[in-house]
Amino acid sequence: MASTLLKRVSYSAMKSVAGGFQLGAQSRAYAAVAAGTDIVSAAPNVSLQKARTWDEGVSSNFATTPLKDIFKGAFTGVCSQQHVPSYKKQIDKFKAKGIDSVICVAVNDPYVMNGWASKIEANEAIEFYGDFDGSFHKSLELDKDLSGALLGPRSQRWSAYVVDGKVKVLNVEEVPSDFKVSGGDVILGQI
Repeated sequence: MASTLLKRVSYSAMKSVAGGFQLGAQSRAYAAVAAGTDIVSAAPNVSLQKARTWDEGVSSNFATTPLKDIFKGAFTGVCSQQHVPSYKKQIDKFKAKGIDSVICVAVNDPYVMNGWASKIEANEAIEFYGDFDGSFHKSLELDKDLSGALLGPRSQRWSAYVVDGKVKVLNVEEVPSDFKVSGGDVILGQI
């Protein structure tokens, strides 16, 4: 399962756009994270590995990126066919609304994430991060045990609009195979 976050730095012009948005209309409460949650505070000391090749991993000494750096001053099967493509195909609309980054995080290693991003030709439009041990999703209580489907620990399918590290909108699918509330079309209408 993948999750998508939209990251945005709030500038005064952007604040006026966000200020008109009414929070709570579409929020869900399935996890410790909710609209208003500071992701960095909810998952302290958590780092993710940006998608990369093995050689890039070796040359960077397998460096990780702390959440505080990812969200500094700002916001992110069904995954490959619908979820991620729903963001990729609308990247210009997100940019036009002032979104700095569309970020995809999944419980996987950065090499698989890099291969996946390349295969679906999304690595230019979307930043991919591997939550290799699931600690990010566990911290937010958005982890999901899919061992029954032979997938092991994963994340729920979700999307969030994050401004300066604070969750403004959170959409969590009710079941892993659903693609009703976490897609690009939905969150684009919530910004």
